[in-house]
Amino acid sequence: MTNKLIAFKKNIIGIVVCLAIAVPAWFIGNLFPVIGGPVIAIVIGMIISLFWNDKKGAANGIKFTSKVILQSAVVLLGFGLNLNVILKTGLQSLPVIVSTISTSLILSFVFHKIMRIPSNISTLVGVGSSICGGSAVAATAPVIEADDDEVAQAISVIFFFNLIAAIFFPLLGNQLGFSHTSGDAFGLFAGTAINDTSSVTSAASTWDAMFNLGTKTLDKAVTVKLTRTLAIIPITLVLAIITSYKKNKELATTDSAMNNSDVTSRKSTGNFSFKRAFPMFLLYFILASIFTTVAINMGAPTNIFNPLKDLSKFFIIMAMAAVGLNSNIIKLIKTGGKPILLGGICWIGITIVSLFVQHVIGIW
Repeated sequence: MTNKLIAFKKNIIGIVVCLAIAVPAWFIGNLFPVIGGPVIAIVIGMIISLFWNDKKGAANGIKFTSKVILQSAVVLLGFGLNLNVILKTGLQSLPVIVSTISTSLILSFVFHKIMRIPSNISTLVGVGSSICGGSAVAATAPVIEADDDEVAQAISVIFFFNLIAAIFFPLLGNQLGFSHTSGDAFGLFAGTAINDTSSVTSAASTWDAMFNLGTKTLDKAVTVKLTRTLAIIPITLVLAIITSYKKNKELATTDSAMNNSDVTSRKSTGNFSFKRAFPMFLLYFILASIFTTVAINMGAPTNIFNPLKDLSKFFIIMAMAAVGLNSNIIKLIKTGGKPILLGGICWIGITIVSLFVQHVIGIW
């Protein structure tokens, strides 16, 4: 108990600071949903970090928030997934989802090599662009051991293209001749080509308002978005395996350069293994999804899980406040060109592939 109390005291100051940033960011984000609370929290944190260099007693709590609370947010995200709904109405979108995710991941890998972008940033941009924006970054960052600067860079890039998509996609859909009487085509397009939930709902709601469709487009887009969220599971598992492989390779290289006593000492502390690297919070995310599905099947009202979904969103905002506090805004501006270009390439690729696959399977 004493150790826990000491750990709590070490963390509490930093947690309170992040909470103080998250509360106004939450309210401002609700007023401007296209921008969203996470981006606002990062910006506030970055501005504060310009004047607060020595965080002293708050440092541990800020780190705790950016890691543990971020993982907790991913777990709570699972309570927003009813697997039955996804299986029933999300299967139609599966070819488009698989195609767009594959496109983004391939493009991020190829241009990571061509443009020599750091591996973690290209991975976060590729995964965030292809799956679900901030939530995907939140799930992926701990697995690949990304630092706060890399997370902030990826979130900023994703936000930029989310904003463009939310504004221009309804106009693009109209020019392309999407149905004005059904929200299926545009809902599928928004759900697969826009990655952040706030921007997906903004674009879909705009389409509904343009053609008096009620919530038809919004319902479709949100279901597709939830289906995409499930891709977090296989992708983070694959990334955990890759991380494990890289770690073991690095350790093997280190062993070859060490004398026998050093190798024995290092091995006594345990080699890196996939079992230890496995993202346990991801398992809890899956269990939360299963629990939600079973509870709803047994008659529990869907809205009973809304507080947990809201808490997940708030935790992400808190974590992004911590990320902002630990980020160097000047460094991000100086190094931001290539990640933005990569984000644009992924976004354009996803948009084109989404439209193409929809056209091929006859939805549009």
